[in-house]
Amino acid sequence: MEEVIRSKAYKFGDNIDTDQIYPGRYLELTDAEDVAAHAMEGVDPDFVSRFKPGGIIVAGENFGCGSSREHAAITLKHSGVSLIIAESAARIFYRNCINLGMPVMICKGISKETNEGDKLEVNITEGKVKNLTQNKELQGEPLSDYVLKILSKGGIKPLLKEQYGDD
Repeated sequence: MEEVIRSKAYKFGDNIDTDQIYPGRYLELTDAEDVAAHAMEGVDPDFVSRFKPGGIIVAGENFGCGSSREHAAITLKHSGVSLIIAESAARIFYRNCINLGMPVMICKGISKETNEGDKLEVNITEGKVKNLTQNKELQGEPLSDYVLKILSKGGIKPLLKEQYGDD
């Protein structure tokens, strides 16, 4: 897990629900690569073709609202999204991402201070977000020590296996 993530921003608005992140019509897919091929398709059908792995999703309020399906987090992780920064995120979506080893950070003002394609530098342990394109800095909510511990192991399952074994 990298504490400082530098990459390009892919920007979305408010109330992006899990069906927009991963349309329900693909729920029968089980292979992570197949799932990733439909990331963000409900809100941006061209996202997969223009997204570069390592990119950062920037969103407004209530990102990941709607269904609690884990597919939404799986599709973003396997698409290569390195970080999600949002004004706010739905609780279950947030937890699904963390459990899969993908960081989500809350940062008020991020959607107003970031444009599509801006280069960002984010320190997830300190919560600092630098918009290198616009030469602006915001203070987000640093991830807790426990969340950082889960992310450092690649998700909750690897952490639990390390603590309790495979049994």
